[in-house]
Amino acid sequence: MKINGNEIRPGNVIEHQNSLWLAVKCNAVKPGKGGAFNQVELKNLINGSKLNERFRSSEKVEKVRLEQKPHTYLYDNGDTLAFMDSETFEQIELMKEFIGDSAAYLQDGMQISIEFHEERAIRVSLPEQVILQIAETEPVVKGQTAANSFKPAILENGVRTSVPPFVGVDERIVVSTTDGSYVKRAD
Repeated sequence: MKINGNEIRPGNVIEHQNSLWLAVKCNAVKPGKGGAFNQVELKNLINGSKLNERFRSSEKVEKVRLEQKPHTYLYDNGDTLAFMDSETFEQIELMKEFIGDSAAYLQDGMQISIEFHEERAIRVSLPEQVILQIAETEPVVKGQTAANSFKPAILENGVRTSVPPFVGVDERIVVSTTDGSYVKRAD
C-alpha cells in the first residue's frame, strides 16, 4: 500500500532502499522557505541500523503490513530460543541476538507475538509487564523513607533494577519489559 511521505507515523513499517524500516520518530517540518517535509528517524528491521530521512508529501513510500502470529515460549537452547505457533503448533527457533535484551524476561509458557514479513520473523513483542521475584537487594535502612528513593536489586533472571526501600528479598514484583523498571508489588 503506497502512502505519501507526510503520512508516515511512528510504528509504521515501510519499504525504503530495498529494506524494511520501522519509523521510530516523526517530525513534521514546515520551513519558512521551501516545501514542508516529514523528518523521520528509521530503524532497519533486518540489521538494526538507523537512518534519518526526509520525506516530502509528494514522495510515495510502500507501507508494509506485517502478519502477527501468537506464539508460546518453550525453552532456551543455548544461542537460540524455541517458540511454538499457538494455532498450528509448529516450532520456530530464533537467535537470542534477534530478540535482544528483552530475552531475559521470557518465562516458560509465556504468550508473545511474532511479526512476520513473507514468512521471515521481523519483530518479537513481549507482554508489557512480567512478574519476577527479587533474588538480592539491600536491607531496609531505618529512616530512609524519603519520597522517590530507590535501592538497587537483582531479579531472579539476573536483571538489575531499582526498587522502593520497602521491597525485600523473595518478594514478587511487576516489572516493565521495555526498560526493566519497577512498576508495583505483585498481588
